[in-house]
Parts: sequence; C-alpha cells; structure tokens
Amino acid sequence: MAGVIQPKNGKQKNSSTPSDPNQELVPLENRASRGSLTMAWWGVCSAMFYLVIGIAMAENYGTKNAIIGLLISCVSFGIINGIISRYAIRTGMSVALFSRVLFGHKGAALATLIFFATAMYYAVFEGSVIAVTFHQTYPSLPYWLAALIVVAYSVPMIMGSVQNWLDKLNGVLLPFYLIGLIGAVVMATNEFGYSNAWLSLGPEEVSPFGWWNVAVYYMGVWVLMMYTFDYARYGKQEDSKYLSWFNFGIPFYLVAFFLSGLAGIYLVSTIPLEGELSEVSITLGLVKLMGVFGLIFVVITQTRINTANYLLATTNLQAFIKDTINIKIPKFVGALLIGTFIFILMLLDVFNYLLQALAYQGVFVVAWVAIALTHILYPKRESIFGVVPVIDPQRLPAFDKSGLIAWIVASMVGIVLMNLGGSWVNWYATLTFVTATVLYAILMPKNQQQMVSSILEPVTR
Repeated sequence: MAGVIQPKNGKQKNSSTPSDPNQELVPLENRASRGSLTMAWWGVCSAMFYLVIGIAMAENYGTKNAIIGLLISCVSFGIINGIISRYAIRTGMSVALFSRVLFGHKGAALATLIFFATAMYYAVFEGSVIAVTFHQTYPSLPYWLAALIVVAYSVPMIMGSVQNWLDKLNGVLLPFYLIGLIGAVVMATNEFGYSNAWLSLGPEEVSPFGWWNVAVYYMGVWVLMMYTFDYARYGKQEDSKYLSWFNFGIPFYLVAFFLSGLAGIYLVSTIPLEGELSEVSITLGLVKLMGVFGLIFVVITQTRINTANYLLATTNLQAFIKDTINIKIPKFVGALLIGTFIFILMLLDVFNYLLQALAYQGVFVVAWVAIALTHILYPKRESIFGVVPVIDPQRLPAFDKSGLIAWIVASMVGIVLMNLGGSWVNWYATLTFVTATVLYAILMPKNQQQMVSSILEPVTR
C-alpha cells in the first residue's frame, strides 16, 4: 500500500499471505469479495439478544421511546462503523494491531484481553440459549451434554477463514433466519390475534426523554465496533464505499437492532411467556409456538452469531498471548482453549457475574472507540503515522502514554459514574466517550515527536 512509513531496517509485512492474520496486515490479494464479506458479517445480525434488548427498552421506557432510541442507535452505529470500516479496509489492520499504534505493543494486550473476554462471554450466553432450549424441550437430554454438543460443533466452524467458509455458512443460513423471524410474527398473529398493545408497552408514566436512555443503553454493545474492525480488514478497497455504507453501516443495524427490536416487542406483547424476560424465555415461547421449526430457528440464530463470537474470541486470545508472553499459538489451539473456557462457564452459575463483567468491560470498550475515532479522524494522522502505520513491535514503544492515559482515565470516570447510580446512569457512557476523546486529542499532539521517533528509529530496550 502506498504511503507506508518504512522502518530503516526492514519492511512492513503486508505483501504476502499472513501466517497469523491477527498479527499481520491482510494483504490486498487476500481480501474478500463484497458478497463474501457481506454474508460473513451479516451472521452477526441474528442474535436473540437483539430481540430481548428491544423488548427491555420498551418495557422500561415505552414503545415510542424504544423506537426513537433504536433509530438513533442505528444511525450512530452506522456512522461510527462506517468510519472504522473504511480505515480497517485501507490498512488491513486488526484491533490487535491498531491497538499497538494507540497504546504501544505491550499496552495493546489490554485491548485484546477485553475483546476476547467480551466475545467469549457473549458466546456463553448465546450457546446457553441453545443448550437450555434443547434441555427444556427434551428433558432426557442433560443440560451439560447439550452444552457440550453446542461447543463441540461451534469450535470446528471457525477453523475456516472469513472469506472461504464463514461467508458460505452464514449465506446459507441468512434466508432461514429472515423467514423464521417473519414466520414467528405471522404465526403469533394467527394464533393469538392482532393487538396494538405492543405500541403502548411500558410504564404508565413514560419519560419524554426515555429515548435518550435507550440510545445510551445501546452504547453498552459498542464492542460491535471492534467486531467491525476485525471483519472489515478483509474488504477490498474498491468496495470501501459499499462496505462502509451498507454492509457495516445503517442498513445492517436497521436489520440487527430495529427489525429485531420491533419483532421482539410485538412477539412479547402477543405470546404469553413463562418467567422473567430473557433470551431463554423468548426462545422457549417461540418453540412452544412454532414447534420443531422454532427449535431450528433458535439454533440458526444463535449459531450465526456464535461464528463471530468464537472466531474473534479465538483470534484475540492468540494476539493477547503473543503480546504478553511472546508465544504464537496456532489457531486450532486458541479455538480449543476458547471452547474449553466457554463450556466451563456454561456449566457454572456465573451469569450475574458475567453481566457485571460485561458492564465494566463495556466502559473500556466505549473509551477504546472514542480513542480510535479521534486517532482516525486526526487531521495530521497520515503525516505522523503514514497511510498504514508501522506495527512491528521492535519499532514501537512498549507503552504509549497518550493512548493509555486517555483510555484508563476515561474508563475510571465511567466506572465511578456507573457505580454512583441515580441520574449518572444516563450519562456515564457518554461522559466516558467525551473524556477519552478530549484527553487523547490533547495528549496525542504533545506526544507526536516521540511517536515519530519510535516509528523511524529502533527502540532500545
């Protein structure tokens, strides 16, 4: 790629097929077609979680506020991921490699730790939905065995590449997901009749600014920005406009968030559910309504999203181990480790703890996104780092203070405000974003000379 600042004693590794894709740039000749990347990425749109979060927002803030908040989230997610995807396409970098530029080659380990742990936790939730649904439907099948089956078939699925396997798998399953979602709405209406109660779901006294609460709540899943980064790097530069505006942009989130959210709100207002609202209660309601077709629908939705969860958990675990103890483990070893961790967590009663961990990790993710956007949009970025920055650990500082200070301070601000509760709950994510943006924008220019020196000269250790 043109414009790369080349180190004096070596070249950027971006001209051959990478032996470890998460540790090297994706070369131009190894990029996926737009159709292939679309099918692979759109597997992320089918999590039952998106139905549940839409329902929860309507129950807490009213359907009208939920719809407005959903639309705001679709636009904001689409714009941010459009920016991130164009940069990832242009550079071929992963989150792990980009974080080296932001935080230093050792500091980047914190990003990969948060990323692989978050993806792994989501895999636990989505896999548990399948296991519990099978166990509840067929009580003779023990939960532990159902969980083992889910993990056993999930691990091999991510051994292929994004452009040569996951695209085909998710491409085949996509129509079944859409048909199943529409079929659920039609069958629910046919079985229980239509009612406009879904339009007035929520508390009797609805806050006029509840839509803001909804939009802020969706900031808790900004880890999708990291997902976007690691998928978009496989896109071809000539497809950048299509990929940034359609594939990773607003249309994707209209399906993932808005369509799923509306369907969930309608279904929960129509189908009598047993127990508290959860992914499991929704799926059991669908199985009761649709029978074996509902079970197939649940398996398809959760399998599609888990291709991304398992893949990104594995590749970022590989990067984390490489950055911390300098050991390069094969992908199949990383996948087996992730599968083992997920199976153990599925068997333990740790879901409340996982939810708390995700809340804290979500704060770090919001701060990471703010720093990433500030870096990408910084007017003098290319003059400092080049079109494609140097990623060789021998040419980068172990820790970059400008990125790390901004990240840690902003995250601490968010965590403190989150724990204060009250009205601060409506602002902690936003203030985390603002703090990280302002701090990095101030600190990065002051650290320019050091960064340029680190790139152009070997670092003495």
